[in-house]
Amino acid sequence: MVGANLDEVELPLAEYPSLGSFFARRLRADARSVSADSHDVISPSDGTLAHVCVVEHDTVLQAKGKLYSLAQLLADPDLAAALERGHAFTIYLSPRDYHRVHAPVSGQLSGYTYVPGTLFPVSRIYSSNVDELFARNERVVFRLDTPEGPVAVVMVGATGVGNVWLAHADAQTRRYRGSTESRHIQLDPPVAVEKGNELGAFHLGSTVVMVFGEGTVDPDKSLRPDQAIAFGQSIGKRGAGKAASETVEIAG
Repeated sequence: MVGANLDEVELPLAEYPSLGSFFARRLRADARSVSADSHDVISPSDGTLAHVCVVEHDTVLQAKGKLYSLAQLLADPDLAAALERGHAFTIYLSPRDYHRVHAPVSGQLSGYTYVPGTLFPVSRIYSSNVDELFARNERVVFRLDTPEGPVAVVMVGATGVGNVWLAHADAQTRRYRGSTESRHIQLDPPVAVEKGNELGAFHLGSTVVMVFGEGTVDPDKSLRPDQAIAFGQSIGKRGAGKAASETVEIAG
């Protein structure tokens, strides 16, 4: 099944009624270990780490020679301004990967923003050649409020991934298909989420972009571009209190 690890899936293969349900599968309860250290920032998903970069002048690295606007990605200039000089992590999910996305840290989730857009493929060849690809594709933006400041987690759709399930709204984004404007789904009151709680699920491989404010996370210096990472794996420390210029930058 496209190279997926069947030993860690929640159900026997025959019990998945469709390819889409298999791609949005859950894992066995013992398949992942989430660090109990409150200072650890975890990977929100399985996938390949494309790069870690510092947000500068509202721009985020997409690929070598390609940048895009964080404000455009988030459809929220105020949130983008709050994350200026912070670190952005970009993770690519291939069809073989586990496709649920989880909270990288604990915080308060006030809602989701659905942003309509195109559905370009997000493989390396496209991200290296299509300008502002991630900020043009359909996507869902989650805002987590933490004691250190806001954290943005963005699920970027792609060809064949025009539907994202939203865990706390118990909704699927295809209901908003055809909209030409961003739609905000408010959670009132906000939902307290613990590190590792589900946020949503893709129905095929795509990309997650995760952005922290300045000095609120220190990326793990052992991380390298094109490295396979797993949901639950520690990828940095929160509350480091260092300026972005003093922390590691990992770019492919």
